[in-house]
Amino acid sequence: MSKSRESVHMALTADEIAGHPGLHAAIRQQSRLMQQTYDGNPRLSSVFGSQHRWLMAQATLALHFRGCSSGKRGGINSAQVLDAVSRHGVASRNTADAFLKEMLKYGFARYVAGAADKRTRPLEPTETSLEAIHGWIGIHLATLDRLDHGRRLETYLGTPGALAALHPGIADGLLSSASVRKPERTFSLFTWLHNGGVIMDWLIAGIEETGADAERVPTAIASIAVMAQRLNLSRTHLSRKLKDAEALGSIGWQGKRGESVMWVSSGFRREYAMAQAVKLAIIDSAFAACFRQEAGEAMPAMPTMPTSISVSRSEARGL
Repeated sequence: MSKSRESVHMALTADEIAGHPGLHAAIRQQSRLMQQTYDGNPRLSSVFGSQHRWLMAQATLALHFRGCSSGKRGGINSAQVLDAVSRHGVASRNTADAFLKEMLKYGFARYVAGAADKRTRPLEPTETSLEAIHGWIGIHLATLDRLDHGRRLETYLGTPGALAALHPGIADGLLSSASVRKPERTFSLFTWLHNGGVIMDWLIAGIEETGADAERVPTAIASIAVMAQRLNLSRTHLSRKLKDAEALGSIGWQGKRGESVMWVSSGFRREYAMAQAVKLAIIDSAFAACFRQEAGEAMPAMPTMPTSISVSRSEARGL
């Protein structure tokens, strides 16, 4: 473990990432990988598909991993999650409670078997959820590696227990970032919509290689009805959100509205890129801090990268 940590360099800043000439290509690849993740498990991906659900999931998992790292295997109780979510202003306690119940219902969390405290009924994430966050981190480390030909993903995959050690720092950074918690303009339209994050990934994933300053870039989307069906959204609600984005000049249609190819503006692409830069910088900062720890410090074992959302080492190097 010490050998892998010796090669870790200083974290990239959000400004350095945003100004990188290869950023647009890197985040297109990232968006395509995230789309593959959604297609592999739409219901689970919906957990990360809106801003408040994504942040609630991050807060919950961080509590779980911190418990693992401290040697406590009794799970987490709902009061801990409600307090964390409320403290960061992510959602109301009622919303957080409903979120946890939904995670239990769909098998993404479970009650801890044989827990000592039967009154609080402590929870833990299932293997499916652990594999999902493992893959999500891997995809973003691969994006960072594409920018500077680093070896973050290789280090992460080669270090037993890296998930439990790394994730809490990422979650802390996301939850404490005002720009992450309170996005503006087009992002604010979509991030609070069910599967809104998936919509933005879909828009970016479908565009072809083009100049960063191209005013309008065609996407792979040509039908609101198909989009709504695939994302399990009300066509009326989705259409209303798209109209709001259109009013901002962020998107438009090459022909008849809703029945022709959609385009995205240079402004939306810059906005998306800046939001990704902020998130990637948070992840890179957490990664650098995690792997600067003392080399012999024990890390608990975690699941391996699931096949459906794996990222190869060659992709990480941008080869």
